[in-house]
Amino acid sequence: MCGIVGYVGREEAYPILIDGLKRLEYRGYDSAGVALLHQNVINLYKKEGKVAALEQEASGKNIHGNVGIGHTRWATHGEPCDRNAHPHLSGSGRIALIHNGIIENYGQLKADLVQKGYDFKSDTDSEVLVNFIEDIQINNNCSLEEAVRIALKRVTGAYVILLIDPQLPDTIIAARKGSPLVIGVGEKGHFLGSDASPMLAYTKDVVYINDYEMAIVRPDELILKNYGNETITPFVQRLDLDLEAIEKGGYEHFMLKEIFEQPQTIFDSFRGRLDAEQLRVTLSGLDSISDKLLKARRIIIVSCGTSWHAGLVAEYIIEELCRVNVEVEYASEFRYRNPIIDENDVILAISQSGETADTLVALETAKKQGATIFGIVNVVGSSIARLADAGVYTHAGPEIGVASTKAFTAQLVVLQLFALRLAQLKGTISDERFKTLIEGLAKVPEQVDWILKTQKATIRAIADKYRGSSDFLYLGRGYNFPIALEGALKLKEISYIHAEGYPAAEMKHGPIALVDETLPVVFIATQDPFYEKIVSNMQEIKARKGRLIAVVSEGDTQAAELAEDYIVVPQADEILAPLLSVIPLQLLSYYIGVERAVDVDKPRNLAKSVTVE
Repeated sequence: MCGIVGYVGREEAYPILIDGLKRLEYRGYDSAGVALLHQNVINLYKKEGKVAALEQEASGKNIHGNVGIGHTRWATHGEPCDRNAHPHLSGSGRIALIHNGIIENYGQLKADLVQKGYDFKSDTDSEVLVNFIEDIQINNNCSLEEAVRIALKRVTGAYVILLIDPQLPDTIIAARKGSPLVIGVGEKGHFLGSDASPMLAYTKDVVYINDYEMAIVRPDELILKNYGNETITPFVQRLDLDLEAIEKGGYEHFMLKEIFEQPQTIFDSFRGRLDAEQLRVTLSGLDSISDKLLKARRIIIVSCGTSWHAGLVAEYIIEELCRVNVEVEYASEFRYRNPIIDENDVILAISQSGETADTLVALETAKKQGATIFGIVNVVGSSIARLADAGVYTHAGPEIGVASTKAFTAQLVVLQLFALRLAQLKGTISDERFKTLIEGLAKVPEQVDWILKTQKATIRAIADKYRGSSDFLYLGRGYNFPIALEGALKLKEISYIHAEGYPAAEMKHGPIALVDETLPVVFIATQDPFYEKIVSNMQEIKARKGRLIAVVSEGDTQAAELAEDYIVVPQADEILAPLLSVIPLQLLSYYIGVERAVDVDKPRNLAKSVTVE
């Protein structure tokens, strides 16, 4: 969840660290800090709040040094405050550490250290870890590198750690297990980060560090070792990513930029994979395990949050087109359930970051039980991408806004391609139906562009009208039921308004009790086989004086006339409709959040990538 950054080289480290922390602030913004190594002294500055508060704290102080580490925090152990901010110093003040993750057995370690006389200044597990490392180094009279290796064999949990020590004046020591770490190889030094964004302005050559690996990083040297002290040859990859992709590009917020990027990112997600003229879908990752998929007893989709909603849409699509049983599981529940899994199951993992902790643990468990793992992720080289037997990248590009928008629609596109290709292999789809869906999918970028251009003003007016509401209800049927869930989630994340998503048919089984003249009820009422039922549900809400907002198909009159306010989307096949109906809900949540003066890119208590359990 936290963001880490490091630099060792010939340049001043502080500007690089601050720039990197700003690019990583989407991972956590409870507090921020840096430790700089200068003339054999560690200068440490940290402050509760965002990176701007850290800059103010460090203003006018000694910020020199060619070696440094920085951290932006999403609080786990200990409330957000100055003393719990990273970096943390060891008891002697000699070692500085930053940490992303959770040390699960920190309580016992801390108790042992307290008995030895160690005093703790914070409530964090991270301060326990740096003192544990120092204690091992003192008692074993060993190098810091060896002390780290011994310590990490005894801790339980997930981590990426970066350490500096004045006795190693040109060195950063790093290690990872369960949390991401990327090292950039540049002409002016080496860069470390939770992802590649902090180093993109300086280099595109990176090394992805694997679990149970340590890195000893110097200005002109990168040494990788495993915990058995065996040297590993670094594999340097070239990033296919431009700096402009992680800038706002003139938009007020990253979220708004990413919403408006969707015509392009949807196209990028099927570019080279969908040939509408030849009526062909090409997914080499799927084809590589086609024998497993054709024999699969079931497909289990494992994901969290917005990706779970994408999985729910995929359940409808895959069962409809491929005639195979699909189950959709929260990874956080699936991993603890002791599920019945064998070699006849295919696990389809969906994750924007490819680092979601619960999803990773669930996949590791399923793989041990013989299941085939298929990953759908956005980040190249991520942990899920490396763990999976096969997979597909979504090509949504960097998503900086905490609330997922373009990554969600990219996931839907890839899942639709997955279903179409598998249905073709299984012979469960007619040529005519295949043709309809392929041609319809090819039109989606243009249709999304139309929504953004023609409905923006309407959506903004609706947002202004309902910004003072304390509750929302979102209702949909069939393929649009998961979109109701996603719309409610976006509103909760971005505006702090309580919202619930429900299948419209379940409305009478409880939620209708909430309806009065103050409750906005958002219906996804596009014209599909469920349309008449949705209209009936709208009538029931209207009879109870609920305030109706509807997403309707172009040319619709019945649902539009029932609604107090409505937003128009183009006509589309029911399988493709979620790609269109979700766009207005994204914009609605964005504009309501802006009207309520919420920092929509960094909503409270949230972080982009959930890399801790």
